[in-house]
This record gives sequence, structure tokens and C-alpha cells, in this order.
Amino acid sequence: MKIAAIEALHLRLPNIEQKADGTQEVLIARVTTDSGLVGHGEAVSCSTVARAIIEAPRAAPFRHGLGAALVGRDPLDPAWCGREMAEATRWYGRRGCVVHAIAAVDTALWDIVGQEQSKSCHAVWGTQRQGIRAYASVLFPDTPHDAGALAESLVARGFTAVKFGWGRFGRNATHDRAVLRAIRAAIGDKVELMVDAGRVWTADEALRRAPALFDEFALCWLEEPLNEDDLDGYKRLAAAVSGRIATGETEENFVQFDDLMDRGVAVIQPDVGRAGGLSVCRRLSERAAARGRWCVPHCFGSGVNLVSSIHWAAAAPEAPFIEYPFTASPLRNDLVDGIPPMKDGFVTLPAGTGLGIRLNPEIIDRFRVT
Repeated sequence: MKIAAIEALHLRLPNIEQKADGTQEVLIARVTTDSGLVGHGEAVSCSTVARAIIEAPRAAPFRHGLGAALVGRDPLDPAWCGREMAEATRWYGRRGCVVHAIAAVDTALWDIVGQEQSKSCHAVWGTQRQGIRAYASVLFPDTPHDAGALAESLVARGFTAVKFGWGRFGRNATHDRAVLRAIRAAIGDKVELMVDAGRVWTADEALRRAPALFDEFALCWLEEPLNEDDLDGYKRLAAAVSGRIATGETEENFVQFDDLMDRGVAVIQPDVGRAGGLSVCRRLSERAAARGRWCVPHCFGSGVNLVSSIHWAAAAPEAPFIEYPFTASPLRNDLVDGIPPMKDGFVTLPAGTGLGIRLNPEIIDRFRVT
């Protein structure tokens, strides 16, 4: 079997709002084999740039596009293909969008491996659990009333953990506490509450404000309170609070995640569409478990990103949670058939072979950037 083509499906809503919702524009890598098998993976990145990296032609050494580098190669050896993609892009890659594009292709290759073996991806690696506890992931509404109502609706759906993030949070302490009081009142004491601060504070401000949030609202974790490059700040903050500090959705390699854990970060959050794909993220789960830390996938993208993360978590040494995003975008809700539902707080494992998904051609035709 050989790779016949690698295609970049660039999908974009007509109107992009300036909010932290990555489901408004997505980039899907589609790998087609000469035997007819087709795999999909998602790049969580700047979609226009990631698309160019996949589609670029063969050039001088170490400057190739991913499609040009892999067409004609064996899709059933993702490790070899990963090394080939890294070598083909060394001159302009090694970080950033190149790694994100490689992640999408890597995931698509694993999709093909599972289909070839007539197994789900998690079964290929060794299934460790039949369900994964899900937390609902939403953006903060503007008012305490709306936040409380949204939290109540999520608990009514069966979620036993909820995360609110971004929006107006972090800019006014009085507003933050009012919103969190409304959420905690709506969900009660038995539902886990996470907060994503959206990289809004300096280290000194976080040190003043974060301890009280843990004490008053019993947070399961506080996510990304600081700029992702403030590693010393993360070390100071992790040592100062009673609960878990979470971060890592922007990181891409083992060195970066090891550094975060060295500095006391208790929850690392690789995104399978950024951190090298399923090959890398599965190993990150192993590294975190060996150090007694949580590895929880960041997945606020399309259903391709979510289902890939569920497969990864199903075969991981430990899987405390899976992020389950809620957004109105059709690229989140309508693009993919085969997204496992959440029931009684847990997501069941995907059925079918490979990732077990099918992309809706009508949604592709409607939103594709050509």
C-alpha cells in the first residue's frame, strides 16, 4: 500500500468573530491510499499557513511540502513518515505551523493503520478503559445570570465536570467572583469546576488572586493563568496554590512539556492537532503518568480533533478527563459523523475502524476555502 495523495481541506465560516473559538476555521488533512483507504487528521493552527505546508511542492533539500514528501510512501508506518516529514521541513520547520501540519498528517496515518487492521485506533494501541470522564468546555458568558444558566444546563445534560474560560474573566476581580459564585451555585458541590483564565495575568497578579479562587470555589484546576512563555511565573504560582495549575495547549514537543512539569505544572494539556499528532501525544501521556501528573487532551476544534483525542485517552496509562467542547459552529457540530456521545458524565469509545468517523461532504462543500 502507498500514499496516493495528501489533501488539505481548509474550512472557514463566513464571519470570524474575535473570540477564543477555534471551531470557526479548521484545517483537515486527508490522506488517500492507492488501495482506497482514506484517513483524516486536524491541524489546530493558522489554517491558511498549515494548508500551504501540506500543499507546497518539492523544492531544495529540507524545504518540501508534506504531500510532496510522502506521496508514494508506506502509510502503515507513521513513525517512519514522521521522521521523513521532519527531515523534509527542517530548513523552515521544527516548530510552529510545520509541527501542527505534521500532527494532522500523523493522525490521518493512524486512522489508516486502524482501518487496515480492522480495529479502532485505541484497540491498535491497547484499550485501557471503556469510557472517559468528560468535562463540558464552554466560554464564559458576560453576566453571572447567563453563566449560572449555562452551568445549570450542562449539569442537566449529565456532566459531572465543567470548565469555563476566556471571555471577560480575569480583568475585574469583583466580576470574576460574581460569575464563579453563580456557576458554583448552579452546579453544587459535587460537580468539578475548572477555570481557563486565558493567559490574562502577570505572575504577581496571579499570585495575589489565584489562591483565593482555589479556596473559595474549590477549583479542580486553574488553566493558563499566565503567558505561555512565563515559565518562572508558572513555577512560582504552582508552588503557591493549593490546587492544580494546568497549561500546555500551545506547546509542541517533549522538551517543552518536560519543562512545564519540572516547574510544578500538575496538568499538561497537549493538543493532538498541535503537538505532533497521535504519535507524540500518546508518549506525552506516558511521560506525565510516570511523573504523577495528569495529561488531559486539549481539544477545542472540530469533531476530528475530539475523536482523535478520545482514541488517545482510551489507550493512555491514565485518563482523568477528556475535554468536550460546546460551540454553535457547524464545523464543530455538523462536519463529522461518528462523534461519541456523552452519557452520565462519560464519553463512550468510538465505534468502527481507525478513527471511526466520516466527514459530511455537504459541510465541506459549503465552507471549503478553494
